[in-house]
Formats: sequence, C-alpha cells, structure tokens
Amino acid sequence: MNILHLVTPQTLRRTAKVTTKAATPATAKVDGFTIRFCNAVTRHCLALFVLLSLPIATTLADESSSPVVNDGRTLIEMKTSEGMIVLELNKKKAPGSVENFLSYVESGFYDGTIFHRVIDGFMIQGGGFTSEFKQKDTQAPIRNEANNGLKNKRYTISMARTNAPHSATAQFFINTVDNDALDHTDASARGWGYAVFGKVIEGFDVVDSISGVVTGAGGPFSRDAPSTTIMIEKMQRPAPVVDPNAETTEEGTTTQ
Repeated sequence: MNILHLVTPQTLRRTAKVTTKAATPATAKVDGFTIRFCNAVTRHCLALFVLLSLPIATTLADESSSPVVNDGRTLIEMKTSEGMIVLELNKKKAPGSVENFLSYVESGFYDGTIFHRVIDGFMIQGGGFTSEFKQKDTQAPIRNEANNGLKNKRYTISMARTNAPHSATAQFFINTVDNDALDHTDASARGWGYAVFGKVIEGFDVVDSISGVVTGAGGPFSRDAPSTTIMIEKMQRPAPVVDPNAETTEEGTTTQ
C-alpha cells in the first residue's frame, strides 16, 4: 500500500515533547494512495485536497486509455491479424496518392486482404490479394508522385507498382529499413522510384513482427509469401475530435 505522509511544523514540535499525547492520525484514500494527516489543522484541508486531486487522477486515466483520434491529420487505423498499425498520410506532399489510398479505404477494398509479399530487411507488401490469393480488381492507375521529396525511410508507406513508373493502383508497401534505392532520382523509367505518401506512427512492433515471419511459395508467388496468413482485417479513419465547448444545433451540427 502506498502511504503519503503530510507533516506540518506543528506536528514536529509536538513530537519533540515526550509528555505530549500524540494525536490519532486521520487518513483518506485518493487515487490509490492512503494520505495520513498528522494533526487537526491538516485534517481540515482534506476536502480541498480531495477536490484538487480527483480532476488530476481523472485526466491521467483518460490520457492512458485514449484511442487514436483524427485531430486534423490524415490518419488511418490498419487492424491486422498481428495487431494495430496507425498511419499518418501526407496529403500536402502526395495528394494524388493519398486521395487514391483513401478511396480504397473508404470503399472497404482493403478489408480482408493480406500481406502477400514479405522480405525481411526490405519491406512488407499488401493490399491486392485475398486470403485465397485472388487478386482484386482495382481502379485506374495513378501518376507516380515519387518526385515529391519524401524518401523511402524505415516505416514509411509507399505505392507498389509494376516496372512502368505510373502503374500504381491499390497495392502498397511499408519499408522496414531505409531503402534509398527506391527513391526518385530522375524522370527515366529506372529513376522514377516509388512514391512515399505517409508513415507509420504507431504499431512499429507489429510491422517488425510481420517482417520476421517465415515465407515461401504461396498462390502465384514462388517465394516471399508468408507461410501463415497475415490478414488486413480492417482499415478505417479514426473518429474525429469533438470539441466539448461546441454547441449542438437542431440540425445536429456544432458551432463554437
């Protein structure tokens, strides 16, 4: 049991006198602590102390259990069979790639797909195949934004594509190391690189766990397919932040 003693100067003077009868301490419990009040004066402060302590304890509890919320950034929760990964997308640097990715997220396209290609020390790739290795139909390819200045650093997310620079559709990969060779160098077919459009901000351990799975042949792939299915169970945008000071109108909207 945690005990916090509140000792006053009056208490110290009384304890120095052997003939003085010691006062019976008063105690109270606040947020898991037992507070022992050593004289009558401090006992009168109990009500104020409790009132001041409870808001602090409530705040700490709320912060420790707060879910990811959409606070103006473009965030995506990727729930996988290995755990949760949270992405922050960069709409300023990669507007086309982000818009494309969000359209797939909002349509539910990624739900039930898999990480079908994993190369330890390189990247993990997903978003195009079901658990039966059936390739999903996609929207039209998008323009490659690899010349946006973002680099293929560890834990960034990029658009996967074929050898054609502007062929990306739905598939993506998360870099598990710094992959400088994938960065844009020029506008040639070899130099276009792979477009980074965001980064992992939570779930680094999940990415590392997926990166380390045993791989081999699977579906149409002769190698690099996880031996155990790694599901993308759900992708979604987190709930927006609600201003507690905003007033709700009759139409259900809020005003400041």
